[in-house]
Amino acid sequence: MKKNLWVILSLVSVVLLLSGCTEFDQPISSESKGFWNEFIVWPLVSFIKLFADLLGSYGLGIIAVTIIIRLVILPLTIKQVKSSKKMQEIQPKLKELQQKYASKNAITQQKYQQEMMALMQTAGVNPLAGCLPILIQMPILIGFYHAISRMNATPELFPLGTFLVFPLGEPSIVLAILAGLIQYVVLMTGPAMDNPQMKVMMYIMPLMIVGFGIVLPAALSLYWVVGNIVSVIQNLAIYKPWNKNKEAATTGGAKK
Repeated sequence: MKKNLWVILSLVSVVLLLSGCTEFDQPISSESKGFWNEFIVWPLVSFIKLFADLLGSYGLGIIAVTIIIRLVILPLTIKQVKSSKKMQEIQPKLKELQQKYASKNAITQQKYQQEMMALMQTAGVNPLAGCLPILIQMPILIGFYHAISRMNATPELFPLGTFLVFPLGEPSIVLAILAGLIQYVVLMTGPAMDNPQMKVMMYIMPLMIVGFGIVLPAALSLYWVVGNIVSVIQNLAIYKPWNKNKEAATTGGAKK
């Protein structure tokens, strides 16, 4: 079941990415056709321009819209986090079930599936609760990414200008590195990662953001910086990593 959910999630991700990638560097306007342009990208572009006009610069407009979007999807993020935390809590019992039903024959695996579902129901874990928020957030986040890129391709309508000393239409190594560092902080303040593959991703993701930021417009790096700062604040409020560290120290002391 879990495998099927991830397959569906992967397919949806590919569709969403491909829906905008073909026009990634193309100009954008109210005349742009297609569902992705008319209902995702152009509304976000208009929203950024509205706040840019109100606040006096596209840099501040991007910051304002990034924060607003993160606040709008915050309930979904909290729901996703709660589902992840419940799943983490029952991991020891799930491992016990895996050991109990280690045999790969059909009857044993059927019993394993039944007991696993019963355990999830008892703990109040809904596998879809963790995937659905991601599916809802994805078009918004990818659309925002495309909106900035295509605004940069339409300088006659959207002169991005500068933010502080950074030209938003040109790559910025400083903002790219800052975005990568804050992404690392996001991962460090998030849930504990026992999976070695997830720990590897902790180091790969910040490097990927730095790599993209070095070649893409600084406006995108600014979006990542602001979005990641909001994510750090969310993690501090939800996960309380200082408590996690105390628990780890207490556990370690008990073992000794």
